[in-house]
Amino acid sequence: MFFYMQILDIAGLQNEDGSFSGDIWGKVDTRFSYIVICCLSILKCLNKINVKKAVDYIVSCKNMDGGFGCTPGAESHAGQIFCCVGALAITGNLHHVDKDLLGWWLCERQDYESGGLNGRSEKLPDVCYSLWVLSSLIMIDRVHWIEKAKLVKFILDCQDMDNGGISDRPNYAVDIFHTYFGVAGLSLLEYPGVKTIDPAYALPVHVTNQILFTK
Repeated sequence: MFFYMQILDIAGLQNEDGSFSGDIWGKVDTRFSYIVICCLSILKCLNKINVKKAVDYIVSCKNMDGGFGCTPGAESHAGQIFCCVGALAITGNLHHVDKDLLGWWLCERQDYESGGLNGRSEKLPDVCYSLWVLSSLIMIDRVHWIEKAKLVKFILDCQDMDNGGISDRPNYAVDIFHTYFGVAGLSLLEYPGVKTIDPAYALPVHVTNQILFTK
């Protein structure tokens, strides 16, 4: 009963236009669209929401540069792009993405000197975008457009070799958040010894396979 009520609570966040509210004040953001779609997919309960309306809303957030924003007309951002592309991938709607145009925008996030990735123009590279950008590029089959070796080096340079962990950029303080995204980025780059993660769910492939392909 509790499980069913939780599903209804999540599904009940959907608005008439297909978007999802993330709090009692009704804030709308495509991050919430991804979270709901991801959660309900894992629970095998996507039928509890109007998927078509959810997809239509996400598509309405697509910009002329091929990217996606948090709401219609909002600036393209790598984190939002991951959420939108991930949601479209999970629901089988990647045909709405202009893969070449978006792929070019995502590739421009790589800093020539350091090899790291940023979230939007004129921002510093940050390890967390190793997941957001790489996952999106993999889902649209354009990951070969970036210099993988330089990105691997950037992530490894962000390690604390004495105490462990990964920071947002070299010589900064490490934290759990960036450690996860750094390891996830290395996984997506097929770094030796790191288990593969699913680019849409950001979970280990063996976990998603066990969840999605068992009754």
